[in-house]
Amino acid sequence: MAEFHRIILLFGVVLLAGCQEDGGARIQADSETRFAFKLGEKTIEARLAIHEKERMKGLMHVESMPADEGMLFLFKEASSQGFWMMNTLIPLDIGYFTSDGVLREVHRMYPKNLESVRSKRSDIQYALEMNQGWYRKNGIHPGTQLNLSDLAKALKARGEVPGNWGVISD
Repeated sequence: MAEFHRIILLFGVVLLAGCQEDGGARIQADSETRFAFKLGEKTIEARLAIHEKERMKGLMHVESMPADEGMLFLFKEASSQGFWMMNTLIPLDIGYFTSDGVLREVHRMYPKNLESVRSKRSDIQYALEMNQGWYRKNGIHPGTQLNLSDLAKALKARGEVPGNWGVISD
């Protein structure tokens, strides 16, 4: 019986240790966590879609999104990218960025449209979906810089190594 109590006590200690970090409850960032990013002089909140399952789901079934919120898609290798709007209910604009964080292209996307909206360039590392018209309304145009330090912090919070996602920041 004493052995049983030791096992239960050990289990409890391990369980409590796993729930404590920095003196409080552990906070785990996931695909629903929003991170603040600077895009030019504008601050946005964006979820990261870094794993295949997250990228596949994207903003499907989302019925509305706050004005300065979006989803940032990351790819381990820069290449031509294409997005479609299967089960996506809101009109979006997509911005395509090269690995240096520079916005290169902006395209409109329409709800439930199954035609792929492809980048013209073949060196796209990141894509940012925002409400349709957001880029224009905020004066964000090709040449605008995404703050890669913000992206590196967000990746670290998600438990990722920024360099694995092409993020080199100071």
